[in-house]
Amino acid sequence: MHTDARTTEYCTVSSVRDFAEAHTPALRMRSAGEPSGSRGFGREPPREEADEAAPRSELDLVGILSAVQETAYTWDLESDRIEWAANAAKVLGVRSAELIASGADFQFLIAPEHHQRRAEAVLGPAGDPVEGSVQFRVQYRFSPGGRRTAGSLWLEDHGQSVLDENGRPQTVCGVIRVINDRYWEEQRLLHRSDHDELSGQLNRIRLTEALGSILARAERTRRTACFLMVAVDNMATINDSFGFEVGDEVLAAVAQIIRAHMRVGDAVGRYSSNKFGIILNDCGPGAMRVAAERLVRIVRDTTIRTAACQLSATISIGGVLLPDQASTVPQALGHALQALDKAKARRHDGFAAYAPCVSTEEARQRNISIADEVISALEQNRMLLALQPIVDTRTRKPAFYECLLRMQRPDGSIVSAGEFIPLAEQLGLSRFIDRRVLELAVDFAKENPAIRLSINVSGYTSSDHEWLVALHRLTGGRRQITERLTIEITETAAIHDLDVSIAFVDTLKELGCRVAIDDFGAGYTSFKNLKTLNVDMVKIDGSFIRNLASEPDNQVFIKTLVEIAETFNLETVAEWVGDEETAQMMARAGITHQQGFYFGQPMLANTFPGVPKD
Repeated sequence: MHTDARTTEYCTVSSVRDFAEAHTPALRMRSAGEPSGSRGFGREPPREEADEAAPRSELDLVGILSAVQETAYTWDLESDRIEWAANAAKVLGVRSAELIASGADFQFLIAPEHHQRRAEAVLGPAGDPVEGSVQFRVQYRFSPGGRRTAGSLWLEDHGQSVLDENGRPQTVCGVIRVINDRYWEEQRLLHRSDHDELSGQLNRIRLTEALGSILARAERTRRTACFLMVAVDNMATINDSFGFEVGDEVLAAVAQIIRAHMRVGDAVGRYSSNKFGIILNDCGPGAMRVAAERLVRIVRDTTIRTAACQLSATISIGGVLLPDQASTVPQALGHALQALDKAKARRHDGFAAYAPCVSTEEARQRNISIADEVISALEQNRMLLALQPIVDTRTRKPAFYECLLRMQRPDGSIVSAGEFIPLAEQLGLSRFIDRRVLELAVDFAKENPAIRLSINVSGYTSSDHEWLVALHRLTGGRRQITERLTIEITETAAIHDLDVSIAFVDTLKELGCRVAIDDFGAGYTSFKNLKTLNVDMVKIDGSFIRNLASEPDNQVFIKTLVEIAETFNLETVAEWVGDEETAQMMARAGITHQQGFYFGQPMLANTFPGVPKD
């Protein structure tokens, strides 16, 4: 049976029976059936008898327990009789202790939904017996005036169950404490830990936990459920126009609108900044569409009052069926997001159901496979350096070599960079790749002091101070190495944050490196920016070089670029040169360096002439 883990715990406590026996004169426990005139909790003994029976400190124990809203009891399970401390009626708020004289009487005043919780904790045995007893601690709701009355208390009951020789509970000794204030504070803290502060709905952690639970239930019972991913449209526009505070008000209002129109048992949680997840129980494909389109309509037709003005919002929804279309939480989230993208691509304020796409799934599996391969290759040092010559246009001899990357699979086959670099950049792995290329390039430069190298860095690395630190550490700051290195930054990365790029270039120049703008012409860099960046070279994007003889516009571009480069004293590199005709055109245009298969294909560094083979 299930026990609420938040309210039931088992811990070591002092035996209440020992406590009662040690302080019997003070606590005066008696059977609830004892005549009211006897010495029990109903009437204190004469002062003289009390003084003779125990010291004053023991007589004050009942008062101390009452002050902290605690009482003690011993429950004989065979007779079902309960002996209470003298303050029990006062602490528990009952008219008379006779109303809780038996286990059945006391149980009657406990909230029905907590009967099983208390029984599992107190009567267990819920743990391994320890010297013939089992400790317990449990919380439950108690109605002193009966279940039909409005008032109730939250009690914490802790103590131990004494077992007989057969391991069955025989006697229960415990202490009960009223914990109303603490309970509600705990509930408030639990609510804060479970719910998103802005929207008041489940936070992302609890939403995914609820999604996991409904998936497990759907698998077990074969009853279909669904998961909806809801996005509030145009939040960026609202934030820009009215401020983030108003945007937050809109998000909170949409969450409340959605919650108000959910069934009991359904769940709503905030997934991300402008997205909410909805779990609908017992919901098939038709019902999912009806529910989603109803929510879209309700949100659209509801006016939202904000601090700025009255606004309206729209939502887009993507839905997935559980467990038919997703058997795990990541699958459910991923498929719902895919459906949401489809809904937003059609138009705002709409719904789309997830539909499996063979080509999309194949591409996703391929991407996962490539990502795993890249990470494994980095961890197992299977990333290899390849070099392609960049020749001097006049002499056609290599002036320096561009460092490229190859990935070696476990079976020894080689994968070119174009097959994994684009995806690796999307997955945020480019910094690790750039660091590995730097390590390989510096090692090669140390072993070949006559060779100059150029190293590409991604847009992420061009703002990464740690990469610069690694460059200085690997080279030891020796200019004999750094002066033979050219660092290539893509044009789009250079202009994305010009101030950061300027600082990056300046640091490289201070270390002794040269700097080139790669893929020039593919972005929107002005020649003024070239001067501001203080680069040494521009590499013209290969798309302008390929088929140059048949494209007059590109010929004009090349001529203009060369003239301005000469004005700024910049060297130029033409990429993708594939034939003699193009090479001669580059020479006539004044291009200083050329690169392409016509002058040499990339060669693995460990096969480079003069480098010892492994």
